[in-house]
Amino acid sequence: MILLRRLLGDVLRRQRQRQGRTLREVSSSARVSLGYLSEVERGQKEASSELLSAICDALDVRMSELMREVSDELSLAELAESAAAGETAREPVPAGVRPMLGSVSVAGVPPERVTIKAPAEAVDVVAA
Repeated sequence: MILLRRLLGDVLRRQRQRQGRTLREVSSSARVSLGYLSEVERGQKEASSELLSAICDALDVRMSELMREVSDELSLAELAESAAAGETAREPVPAGVRPMLGSVSVAGVPPERVTIKAPAEAVDVVAA
């Protein structure tokens, strides 16, 4: 099962780490307890829209950018979950996910099965 709060927490953590900032710095800027921010990043707590707004402000990231990245992660997770369940691809890879995959060449690969390496998992895309 895909949990949105886990994906959101992963994206928030990556944003913070890209900036080289600590939980303490961001929690102070966002005016949220360090423990609560840590639980949000670990996907243990659901963040309200007000809390997300404060965290985004503290990270100087637009909420739309954050949600776009979460959406891309969700698309990859759904593809992986479908592949693990043995389902065939219902639709092509979503446009928002394509930039994350980089240039992919499948020349000479049998069209029945192509594996796309995602950041944390492999996703099997089966030709329809």
